[in-house]
Amino acid sequence: MSEGGCCCGATRIKFTGEPQVKALCHCEDCKRITGSAFSTNIVVPGEGFSVIKGTPKEYTKKADGGNSITSHFCGECGSTLFRSGQTFGDSKVVKVGVMDDTNALVSAEMIVL
Repeated sequence: MSEGGCCCGATRIKFTGEPQVKALCHCEDCKRITGSAFSTNIVVPGEGFSVIKGTPKEYTKKADGGNSITSHFCGECGSTLFRSGQTFGDSKVVKVGVMDDTNALVSAEMIVL
């Protein structure tokens, strides 16, 4: 089991199992969310994923590919924890920087989006 949380600690997530894939994404959304040139993500199965503390706020918009994507973030500090959308089915796209143990990044195949 892997756990993570926002900057202020008000919102926590966890997932079980191994990440399906890891991805460096450089879409406009990820650049803006991180304030960087890309975002480091892991895609995890939805069935083992849960929010264990707090209730993330959500913001849904049309992604670069045309499908809707929802950002789930802490309403207190604004940290984006994960994203979801029809492109990913039940899986969640977790921002690696919010994980307590960033070794979660090591166990999956890397792709660049």
